[in-house]
Amino acid sequence: MRPNQLILASASPRRKFLLGEMGLAFTVKVANVEEDDRPHLKPNDLVLNNAILKAESVANKVPDALVLGSDTTVSLKGHIFSKPKDLNEAKQMLETLSDQWHEVYSAIALRWTSGNFKVSFHEVSQVKFKTLTPSLIQEYHSRVNPLDKAGAYGIQEASELIIDSIEGSFNNIMGLPTELLANQLNEHGFDFFAD
Repeated sequence: MRPNQLILASASPRRKFLLGEMGLAFTVKVANVEEDDRPHLKPNDLVLNNAILKAESVANKVPDALVLGSDTTVSLKGHIFSKPKDLNEAKQMLETLSDQWHEVYSAIALRWTSGNFKVSFHEVSQVKFKTLTPSLIQEYHSRVNPLDKAGAYGIQEASELIIDSIEGSFNNIMGLPTELLANQLNEHGFDFFAD
């Protein structure tokens, strides 16, 4: 017995792109959940909690599918930077991250209800920002919508303006630790590769 399909429980265009790049066949069913953004949580706990919330919300409705929930956050010295509420907060986030190394945490929860299958894992990558002037931040935000991104930035768009260097998985920073995901699918014999 195997799950009959792979479902991504996310509306993120970046996650859809990365799954497609992996060659996987999947459908999208957006999880309708209230994300856990309690500021006192450790970043790895926060992303794992949210990935599990999303995966289980959809998996309960589609028990024969393998459901993938995911979440990403940015952290500087333990302080979590979620999605900004407005452009002013987005600007403040980039000012704080300016000229700093910070961490990007992404988690994946895989749930297959009828197979009683539950696996969750996360990855951490490091990002170093350039020194960001107000005019540079303004230029960046004129090219990139910061409001749907943790930390008010995305690695995949206009990153040459703000990013000095990275350590670790680029895809993890983008929002999905694809290397870890491929290992898990392989290990459990889940083959969702498109023909």
